[in-house]
Amino acid sequence: MRIAQVLPLTTLAVFAIAAPAAAATVAIATTPLNIRSGPGPQYPVIGAIAANSQAVVNGCFQGSLWCQVSFGRVQGWVYSQYLRTSVAGAPPVVLSQRAASVPVVTYQPSTVETVGAAPPAAGAVIVEPAEAPPMPLNPPPAVNSYVTSHPVQPVILNGEVVLGGGLPADVALNAVPDYEYDYAYVNRVPVLVEPTTRRIVYIYR
Repeated sequence: MRIAQVLPLTTLAVFAIAAPAAAATVAIATTPLNIRSGPGPQYPVIGAIAANSQAVVNGCFQGSLWCQVSFGRVQGWVYSQYLRTSVAGAPPVVLSQRAASVPVVTYQPSTVETVGAAPPAAGAVIVEPAEAPPMPLNPPPAVNSYVTSHPVQPVILNGEVVLGGGLPADVALNAVPDYEYDYAYVNRVPVLVEPTTRRIVYIYR
């Protein structure tokens, strides 16, 4: 009669099956999207996600539309209204609509980040694009030089600076000599604005 061999516990452990880790949430940016050092428009831009590119969502700040993502070697915070994600093959939706399935993450700002990081004015928001973003603009070098060498007082608004986004009526626009578009510094970012519609047509990154 053949006697079955009894394996030691250390050998049996090799055959144990590990429990699967929770699947990461992957989202697609619907427009070129800034990555910031903290969960808000007042924090510095540390990178950007290209339109239609994927980023891994690590979690979202509770009670906010800001989520922490990893994109390449950059980890930071983005405004979730411009991220789309889907679950189990369902049609993509705005990431914030999947809040129940996204982990909650916390944030501890550093001393450097809190310097000059004034919160946005209450109720002042960047109007989301109502249609497709404007055609890509290629400002003349003289315009670029003027906008970047003549900074103006920045305004901090809720939301994120994106092409086609609209600025509230109380945001001052500044003329560029001999040019059809005005400019402003919104959420620490210089932008060109169509003065009639007040829509952002170019973002300096």
